[in-house]
Amino acid sequence: MLDLDEVRTAPMARAEEPAALLPPQPKSLRETGLDQGFLVELVAKAIYVAGKIHLPLLAGKLKLSVNVLREVLDFMLGEQLAELTWRGDTELDVQYQLTGSGKLRAAEFLARNRYLGPAPVTLAAYREVLRRQGARHPQQGWAAPELQAAFADDVIDAAVRDTIGAALHAGRSVLLYGPSGGGKTTLARKLGRLQHGLIAVPHALLIDERIVQLYDPAVHLAPSPVHARQGEERRCVDARWTLCQRPTVCTGAELDGDMLELRHDAAAGVFHAPPQLLANGGLLIVDDLGRQNAPAAQLLNRIAAALETGIDQLRVQGNHKVGLPFDAQLLFATNQPPRELLDEAQLRRIGYKVHIGPLSEASFRLLFRHQCRAARVVLDELALDHLVHRLHGQGERPLLASCPREIVARIVDFAHYADVAPRLSVAAVDQAWRTMSAGAE
Repeated sequence: MLDLDEVRTAPMARAEEPAALLPPQPKSLRETGLDQGFLVELVAKAIYVAGKIHLPLLAGKLKLSVNVLREVLDFMLGEQLAELTWRGDTELDVQYQLTGSGKLRAAEFLARNRYLGPAPVTLAAYREVLRRQGARHPQQGWAAPELQAAFADDVIDAAVRDTIGAALHAGRSVLLYGPSGGGKTTLARKLGRLQHGLIAVPHALLIDERIVQLYDPAVHLAPSPVHARQGEERRCVDARWTLCQRPTVCTGAELDGDMLELRHDAAAGVFHAPPQLLANGGLLIVDDLGRQNAPAAQLLNRIAAALETGIDQLRVQGNHKVGLPFDAQLLFATNQPPRELLDEAQLRRIGYKVHIGPLSEASFRLLFRHQCRAARVVLDELALDHLVHRLHGQGERPLLASCPREIVARIVDFAHYADVAPRLSVAAVDQAWRTMSAGAE
């Protein structure tokens, strides 16, 4: 079952102290957790590509402290792989280049692995940080007052809102099901935006001599400027980590079994993290469940098993697998009947099943008025009556949450095309309706 029996209970860093989330800066090569040989390769490749490089610039590229780099460079000087080309007035004002033999070795290193990014962190270090900032900790911030405030202007049913809130607060998985257009995807994405707190994400992981690129700027969004400044104020943090908002990763019908594995990028010399690993510390949304190439039961069993144990066994190359930590809130959404996709045992693995159905007439009208105000469309109640009673009523079509936004957007499109102010009218509603009905009478 997806419950809190195995969820970590370590205290979370206070939201007002974002820098406390970041690990301390390693003061020596030993404290990085990385082998000297690995760092020699990384430094040699960086200098080889640059030609000549100043020590602070090298530190910025590899996200390593000057003290750690001095250890590595002193070794390389002793082995005659590198040499000093210039020294200024301070200990930091130095420049390095590779010797002839150093260039030959660096070329060999690049032929073996072309990775040139920040130094990775160890898997043990990643596990420890994720343990402290787990997504399913009950203190994350999912609470009734916050969700009630966030959905004050929405038309979501209070019982539905409170059910989802209780599930997320408890760290349980959720299945949203109901007709297409009911607002499941919109609701799921909004829940993602309501996540509380920040997390520390490493640029890359080192796993069995393989580099896994974990940080994705499209997923791991920067914190607010205030939190970013607070994080920067603490200078002695490990620069191999970056402070981010809790991620929301949304997958859909394109998801298949291969996408859940590490993907090798030979050109970059890295493995790319799958969506469930990117979602660590945040929310993983599997939308359109049942429309993937892989059977819904297969996807559920794979993801649920990893979430229950906290470890996802990922295939690296061939049949070799590595166990990586997995700790994220999990939300499924489908417009298919759940019992046609999953059997009873599989459904029990999902904590809460929540039906998202058509809106009541009062909620539909309220949402439509909100959409008109947001789009600056002049409202006409007679035209809204026409939409509800004639177009929806005569066709016995459910009042779905997606309809107001779609109707209003089309009215705006036609108005802008005609260079007139958008206005709700019976004619405008009919015109928009025809473009949505796909020829249905």
